[in-house]
Amino acid sequence: MTNMTRRSFVAGTVGASVAATGLATSRPSPRVLGANERLRVGVVGFGAMGSAHVKALLKMKETDNVEVVAVCEAYKPRLEAAVDLSSAKPFNDYRRLLDQKDVDYVVLAVPEHWHCKMTLDAAEAGKHIYCEKPMTHTVEEGKKVVKKIKQTGVKMQVGVQGMSDDSYETARGYIREGALGKVVMAQIDYSRNYLGDFWVEPDEDVRPGENLDWKAFLGPAKKRPFERDRFLAWRRYWDYSGGIATDLLVHRVTRLVKAIALKHPSRVVATGGKFFFTDSPAEIPDTFNVMVDYPEGLTLILVSSLANRAAIRHMIRGHEATLDFNDDGFVIEPEKEFAEEKKRIVHTKSGKEDISLHHRNLQAAIRTNEPLKCDVDLGFYGALPCQMAVEAYRRNEYLTWDARRQKVVKA
Repeated sequence: MTNMTRRSFVAGTVGASVAATGLATSRPSPRVLGANERLRVGVVGFGAMGSAHVKALLKMKETDNVEVVAVCEAYKPRLEAAVDLSSAKPFNDYRRLLDQKDVDYVVLAVPEHWHCKMTLDAAEAGKHIYCEKPMTHTVEEGKKVVKKIKQTGVKMQVGVQGMSDDSYETARGYIREGALGKVVMAQIDYSRNYLGDFWVEPDEDVRPGENLDWKAFLGPAKKRPFERDRFLAWRRYWDYSGGIATDLLVHRVTRLVKAIALKHPSRVVATGGKFFFTDSPAEIPDTFNVMVDYPEGLTLILVSSLANRAAIRHMIRGHEATLDFNDDGFVIEPEKEFAEEKKRIVHTKSGKEDISLHHRNLQAAIRTNEPLKCDVDLGFYGALPCQMAVEAYRRNEYLTWDARRQKVVKA
C-alpha cells in the first residue's frame, strides 16, 4: 500500500463493486460551525462545471477557510483528474460521499436528471447543498425538493450565479416602489452561434463497464443501451436535460423573476425547432422561444438560438418607465409622457455572475445565516417557466398553473 500511487488507488476504487445500501434511518443534523471554522466540501461530478467549481474552491482554501475533501465521478478518467487536481478522497458512489462525517456541504455538478435524487439524499444526510441549475429536471421534482429543504433546514444554493450580481434585487426595490409604474412586459435572451453541430463535446475513449459506470450515469432516467453522445453531450437529450430552456434561459428568466417578484406563471407557450442543425442527432431544438404570462398581468419573452448570437435588449417595460439591464448594472428611463414627474435612475452594480461569489454567499449562510442569493424558492420559481416551456413545446399546447392543485395543466 505504501507504494500505491493516487492514480492506481482511484482506479481500484472505481473498479470496485459498491453495494447500493440506503442512508441511515435517523436523519443527521447539519454540523454547527463557528464563524471562523473550516468548511469541508464534497464535489459530485467533474465535467466542465464540476471542474470549474473545484478550481474556484481550491483558490478559496486559504482566503475563505474552505477545503475540497471528497470528489465523486462515475467516469474514471474524470475521477482521476479530480483527485490529481484536489488531492481529495475519491468516490464513485455519491451515497458513500454523503456518509462522510467530514463533509459539510456538497456541490452537485451533475446532469439535470440527477439533481432531485441527489439533493433529497444530501438533505437527508444533513449536508448543505450547492446544486447547479436548474434546481430539478421536472416541476414535480422541484416541489419535492422545496419541501425537503424546508423540512431539514439545510442551506441550499442553486447555481444561477447571476444572482450574486445585486442588480436584480436592487431593481426589485425600485419596481416595488413604483419607479416603472405598472409592469406590463419584460424581455431577455441567451443565444450562441455554433458551427457544424451544437453542444457537441470532444470525443473521449469512453468504455462502459471499464472506465464508465453507465448505470450510475442513467440513474433515475430511462434505461437505455450505452450511447456515447448521450453521455458526452447529455444536454442534447430530453431524458437528461431541458436543453436551451433549462441550461441557458433559466439563467435569464430567474433574473426577471427576482426583479419583478414573480412566482407561478398563469400561462406558458413555447415555439422553435431544429431550424439550422437539421441533421443533428440531438433531440432538443436549436432555436427555442418562450412567452410566459403571470397573474400579476405581464408577459415575459425569452429568446434563444444556437445558430445566431445577436442579442436583444434585456429590459423590463412599465407604463411609466423602462428598466434596461447592461454590463454595468441598469438604467431606468422614464417614458416621454412621464419625463417631467419621473427621474432617470442609474444603478452601478456590485457583485457579478461568479462561482466564487456564489460559494461565498452559501458559506456565509452556513456560518452566519446570511440570506442566500438563490435559495430553494427562487430556484423553483426560476426553473418553473422553463420546465413548463419544455412541456408545452413537446406537447404542442398552452399550459397553465393550477393554483388549487399546485400542478401544471393544459390551458
